[in-house]
Amino acid sequence: QEIVSGESEEESNGVNLMEFSDEILLHILSYVPCTDLVLNVRRTCRKLATLCLDKSLTHTVLLQKDYKVNKDKVKQLMRDIGKEIYQLNMAGCYWLPSSTIDHVTRCKNLVKLNLSGCHVTSRHLSKMLSTLQHLRSLAIDVNPGFDASQLSSECKATLSRVSELKQTLYTPSYGVVPCCTSLEKLLLYFEILDRSREGFMLSGQLMVGESNVPHYQNLRVFYARLAPGYVNQEVVRLYLAVLSDRTPENLHAFLISAPGSFAETGATKNLLDSMARNVRLDALQLPKAWINGSGLLQHLKFNNPFYFSFSRCTLSGGHLIQRVINGGKDLKSLTSLNLSGCVHCLAPESLFRKAEDDIDSSILESLVMSCCNLRHLNLSAAHHHSSESIGNHLCQLLSRLKHLLSLALPVCSITDVAANVEKPPTASNLVPQTFGRKVRIGIQTYPRNLADQANQKIESSVFWALMGSLRFLETLEIIGSSFSSAMPRNEPAIRNSLPPCVRAQNVGDSEVAAISQLTYLQSLTLAQLPNILTGSGLVNIGLRCQHLRTLSLANLGMMGKVVYMSALMDMLKHCKCLRDLRLEQPYFCAGAQFFQALSHCSSLQRLCIVSRSGTLQSDAVMSFMANCLEVIMCHMFMGESLTVCKNLQQSIVRSFQADRPALNVVIFPLLHEDLTEVIRDVPMRHLDEITLFKSRVAEEPPNLWW
Repeated sequence: QEIVSGESEEESNGVNLMEFSDEILLHILSYVPCTDLVLNVRRTCRKLATLCLDKSLTHTVLLQKDYKVNKDKVKQLMRDIGKEIYQLNMAGCYWLPSSTIDHVTRCKNLVKLNLSGCHVTSRHLSKMLSTLQHLRSLAIDVNPGFDASQLSSECKATLSRVSELKQTLYTPSYGVVPCCTSLEKLLLYFEILDRSREGFMLSGQLMVGESNVPHYQNLRVFYARLAPGYVNQEVVRLYLAVLSDRTPENLHAFLISAPGSFAETGATKNLLDSMARNVRLDALQLPKAWINGSGLLQHLKFNNPFYFSFSRCTLSGGHLIQRVINGGKDLKSLTSLNLSGCVHCLAPESLFRKAEDDIDSSILESLVMSCCNLRHLNLSAAHHHSSESIGNHLCQLLSRLKHLLSLALPVCSITDVAANVEKPPTASNLVPQTFGRKVRIGIQTYPRNLADQANQKIESSVFWALMGSLRFLETLEIIGSSFSSAMPRNEPAIRNSLPPCVRAQNVGDSEVAAISQLTYLQSLTLAQLPNILTGSGLVNIGLRCQHLRTLSLANLGMMGKVVYMSALMDMLKHCKCLRDLRLEQPYFCAGAQFFQALSHCSSLQRLCIVSRSGTLQSDAVMSFMANCLEVIMCHMFMGESLTVCKNLQQSIVRSFQADRPALNVVIFPLLHEDLTEVIRDVPMRHLDEITLFKSRVAEEPPNLWW
């Protein structure tokens, strides 16, 4: 009806949408969710009825973030175009029941299917895959109770033809891996908890009947990401055991992401030795214990590498240049590099060096010159202090990387060296950065426009220049080198935080204002910026970064007071495209004024607030949920009582669940002893993408999965 009514208005102006060529209309329609195309738009007129069923629009159906889709829409969609769908992505559709997922059987021609995060039992999976004879790519979850013996012979025949498998494990199991005899790409996500809900310790041994050996002979890509816990380590070793016996000749990407300590064993050493002899890699990531102190990198061979991750390794800059970059030779193929937590990677050697010592700019210069096509670079979780040498500041060298799309830096790396030497202590420097008595520092005011901000900031700073040179940057993370979130994965909430680096003390509002030069910025993370006095730079970002979709702010300014609240509320009024907002700040007051400002974010879908001693107003939250119809996730971990939290959570679910099938609400005291039990029930999509704080730049190779 909107299109038809729009036609008469357009005709009066001499323009009719339906007069555009089919090619232009198809391009326009490609931005409309498939469910709307098939169930709504195609019913408006005959021409659109034909175009909406064009193969270019029905070939690939993406439902993974279509939070409005419900079971009835999915059933109707499968009935109408099921036979036309070749690629179907339903990842993270946790709200759809198994009976709805069963309708995938109508998609007889499916080649790629992503069901990660969906409710699918082994029986349902068997029934579904038995009908999908053309399937070549599959993503599923393996939950407790999964039984491979329930898979039919027809299902196993389909699995034998699958060449790409992504498997998320919530229980010790091989899943469907032994059935996939033609695997070329294997992605494994280990999310097994060490304890059951009843408190029993779990074992990493596989269940009886799951001793089948995986088939890796055709494997080209092996990727494993482990959540914290010893059970995950035990299970991944079983998957690696087969690789250690015979390394696939065509293996070109080998990646294992493991937090904490993951010790090397005889089997893994044999595997790495075999890889050094027999394969040439294009992508590499290994646990830090497998690299630290070994000469492995000297023996591994690389072809045209596009991804390296040495996260949390003690790799020195000298080894990085000599063994990985081959003494500064051409590495134009490298597009993604993760050096997060690699504290000595920009120093010639690490034996007698302190983590806070100045970097060697020649190492970074060699890195920038050799890897000139980098698109994703992570240097966070380390002290990268530039020396006083003119022209050799880290920001000046990074400005040469004109192709960067995402960048993560520690706060102390962006400060001007001259500012640290000459700048007198500001009011925020004199305020203790701990949870102490609140200190009054005067009435908070901030400039309302960019011109006033420019008057306060000398725009010749190295960070201002860096932001000006990276005009196409889409993701930026500025994180304090000693920052740790109050919400770790499988542990109680952290009660104390480490103080920021001394060199970070001068990073504040003017540096935040510099970020507003990034016109195409889509995702921004700021954590532990101690010199935030008013948050004035946030207003500039809201005004100028109109593509911003994800915003994460943590521990800005004083810890005893939210000094940037007024500026944040002004900023939110301009963020019309913002979809995800995460705030972590002690003493945060989620009251009526805050939620009124947040209501201007008409596209907001997910909200997470983490605040020690924080407060909330239940009526304001309910009013916000009623006004913002797109919000489907509300996570608040505050200082309120358990009774207040439970009552509010129940009220939100009772009032809005019927109209928002994907609604996920968790409101819980941050310091409650049962927090980890509550966290385990949060859908992995939300937990991994927003609720838990982490650096996401170059976390995985680009285009690892579709």
